[in-house]
Amino acid sequence: MNAAVSALINGEPGDRVSIQDRGFQYGDGLFETLAVSQGRPLRWERHMQRLFAGAARLGITPPEEAILREEARRLCKDVERAVLKIVLTRGASGRGYAAPQVMSPTRVISLSPWPEYPESHAVNGVDVRVCRTMLSRNPRLAGIKHLNRLEQVLARAEWRDEYAEGLMLDEGGLVIEATMSNLFLVRNGVLLTPELTTCGVEGIMRALVLEKAEALSLPCRVASVTQDDVFYAEELFLTNSLIGLWPVKKLDWNTPERGSKEYPVGKITQAIQEALAK
Repeated sequence: MNAAVSALINGEPGDRVSIQDRGFQYGDGLFETLAVSQGRPLRWERHMQRLFAGAARLGITPPEEAILREEARRLCKDVERAVLKIVLTRGASGRGYAAPQVMSPTRVISLSPWPEYPESHAVNGVDVRVCRTMLSRNPRLAGIKHLNRLEQVLARAEWRDEYAEGLMLDEGGLVIEATMSNLFLVRNGVLLTPELTTCGVEGIMRALVLEKAEALSLPCRVASVTQDDVFYAEELFLTNSLIGLWPVKKLDWNTPERGSKEYPVGKITQAIQEALAK
């Protein structure tokens, strides 16, 4: 990463926000994480659609898209590969949950080095565990990428480096997603991904996979996914904007009843991978 400036706060170089900012105080905001390649943030339009939809849901007034685009261009210029993060908060206010009627939102755009994931993750698959930490159901926040990630933080603390990811269930026992990625599975020849009407994040890559599956005429459904669906699946894979697609080769349930199970990198997983690569 060759950028002289690695972060812009409301358009100005910096690395600090006010201690009164509601993003810091309450997690009152949203974020997007974009892959950068050859100076260009990838899938910009899709990320902006989700950011603006989330801002509307939370009642935060976002900046003009052109402002974000120009600031991203300033940071990403001449950068071969990196991660671009956009954070939008309601802004700074006094103490208390109640926000003033008129607020000046805070926007932070920053660059980070590209994570060096092993190539084998995408080719041979990864080991994954089922987390003890559950996701809380809240339809008002379901789907959007809000700043409160405490459940994911606690789930990720359950392992060190022996797993690449961890699956998370909701309080009713349904399988929702992984800590940083969305889940897909193949059962009885049908591609399934969990519905995210009560919790979880509607990932950019998740939407793209659904589109690719339709273009390939693969049977595909968004539905409630049970633990049995996952245990008896023929294939499993994970997606997000940075990893692309990782097949799951082994899933540890960490219970005596289920133990662990291995999965092949199947034909549907490979077909989706090839479609994404194109």
